[in-house]
Amino acid sequence: MVDEEPLGEVDRLLMAALQLDGRAPWHVVARAAGVSESTAQRRFAALRERGAARVIGVVDVLRCGLGVPVLTRVSCRPGTAESVAACLAARPEARFVAVVTGAADAVAEFVVPTHRHLTQLLARDMPAQDQLTESETFTVMRTFTAAHDWDPGLLDPDAAALLRPEPVRPFEDQVWERPPDRLDDLELAIAAELGEDGRLPVKELAGRVGVSESTVARRIDSMVERGCLRFRTLVEPVLLGFAVEFMLWLDIEPAFLAAAGRELASRPGVKYLSATAGRFNLCGQVSLRHFADLYGFMTDVVGALPGVRRADTTLQLETLKRAWVPTAPEPRKERSGR
Repeated sequence: MVDEEPLGEVDRLLMAALQLDGRAPWHVVARAAGVSESTAQRRFAALRERGAARVIGVVDVLRCGLGVPVLTRVSCRPGTAESVAACLAARPEARFVAVVTGAADAVAEFVVPTHRHLTQLLARDMPAQDQLTESETFTVMRTFTAAHDWDPGLLDPDAAALLRPEPVRPFEDQVWERPPDRLDDLELAIAAELGEDGRLPVKELAGRVGVSESTVARRIDSMVERGCLRFRTLVEPVLLGFAVEFMLWLDIEPAFLAAAGRELASRPGVKYLSATAGRFNLCGQVSLRHFADLYGFMTDVVGALPGVRRADTTLQLETLKRAWVPTAPEPRKERSGR
């Protein structure tokens, strides 16, 4: 695992800039962070080498018809939470896994091909079933905000505007009712390469997939415009100065679900929020600077939402996987072949 000491000021600003636009040109990232371009590149390379930061391309599975996200909470036999979470994280369907405390012991997000595959995953393929005492699953119906949209608020407004000139609107607001946008073989190949390194230069990427640079550039722009591809900066919130991360589970009266979702998604600290089917119909992930901020968040923010019938929190103790990437990645191996 990476150290839990917050990064220095320059590195925090660099990560904040890349969080707003993970593929922004280095001169723009450097200007936003107030450093030279060479310093920005050198600092990021050092952070990436030690496993503290990484930028990846992320395909929107719902938009591209590649799968259905579901959130699963599990309760475990005493002393087994960490081993259960490790088993969950080892599953290829697991996109996010964390050990938590509260009404559950571990939380995982799985992406399955269709809802029908849930039966096999939950009934036959769920890891460490002998260590589980209870499990509960929530199917994601709509996403209000996602981790790649999060603004940690570390940059001043002018610097932030260099990277994100307009407020982010959930792509679902624009194309939710349209059929899935299937990626072709070339787009899948480009997305796979960017999934390993989201800042891979176009020239190198073109060589790897065997087409011209202009074709690669056009395809990336097209996938981003269509909402099929987004860029995610992976850095643990504690390194940016956010000491508390937790999952929020809300039961909202159906008539107020959309309004509550929009309001909560607009609040600083809310990294992820989706409407779900199940006992809780609004599930999110929140990062706060201090544990003392949790009380105010629950009373002032959650307490002010319309239609709240029940609220639950599960504090994240250890996160094992984000965006399919282990938080303690194995040492990189030399690439073979093309």
